[in-house]
Amino acid sequence: MQLYHHPFDLDSLKVRLALEEKGVDYTSHHVNPITGKNLDSSFFKMNPSGRLPVFQNGSHIIYKTIDIIQYIERIAVVSAGSENISTSGREVIEWMQKIQEWDPKFFSLSHIPEKYRIYVSKFIRRVVIARMSESPELAGAYHRKLREAYQTEEKMKDPDVARRSEEHLVRLLDEVERQLGETPYLAGQDFTMADVVLIPVLARLVLLDLEKVYITNRPNIAEYWVLVQQRPSYKKVIGKHFVGWRKHKTLIKTWCFVHIRSLLKRY
Repeated sequence: MQLYHHPFDLDSLKVRLALEEKGVDYTSHHVNPITGKNLDSSFFKMNPSGRLPVFQNGSHIIYKTIDIIQYIERIAVVSAGSENISTSGREVIEWMQKIQEWDPKFFSLSHIPEKYRIYVSKFIRRVVIARMSESPELAGAYHRKLREAYQTEEKMKDPDVARRSEEHLVRLLDEVERQLGETPYLAGQDFTMADVVLIPVLARLVLLDLEKVYITNRPNIAEYWVLVQQRPSYKKVIGKHFVGWRKHKTLIKTWCFVHIRSLLKRY
């Protein structure tokens, strides 16, 4: 089983947490979307949207996060050969879908300094054009990706886009806060895949230095956040990448790559 992902990609984190929680072995492939690695023809042929994560088991390839997580659950059941291991029930799936309805892209981009965001956006567009010339058979898919990049920049000029994303997030967190006032975990007394999908959202807020704004002022979520950070899966998938020198190493390495390639005009 192969997983194509990046340590800072939100949906990738959800899938990796699920794999760790279920004890499923896999081969890890880092694909950095900021440096345009998701636009390489080999990856683009597998997933023309260029989005992460991608889960591959033999010839079977899955792109959607919830579909991957449910597939992982089924693998865990088969591997264990036990009827005591169950897959997610209706309430868990409803929470997973509710969390997935929030698109973090515009919210995250709105908290990145404009000059850096535009610099990377220009780099990505040039990478798309370069890959298009290298692989003309994928021109249609690359054109869609290029159009998507331009549309994102246009939407970022509209403050209402980021505002609506933030309002959606606030509604979601308020609902989570109410639920955690009744149960220790999102879907009841036990840790489930609903928690797996929620945890990276909270981690993203912390990464953006927004913990005080969105987590600390919600006491139930704040208590829950302390609790879930103790899980081995969190420490392995998120903890070691989001604090200390590892976080800075990843960010600096990525920025240097983009800057040097831009200077050399090698895309």
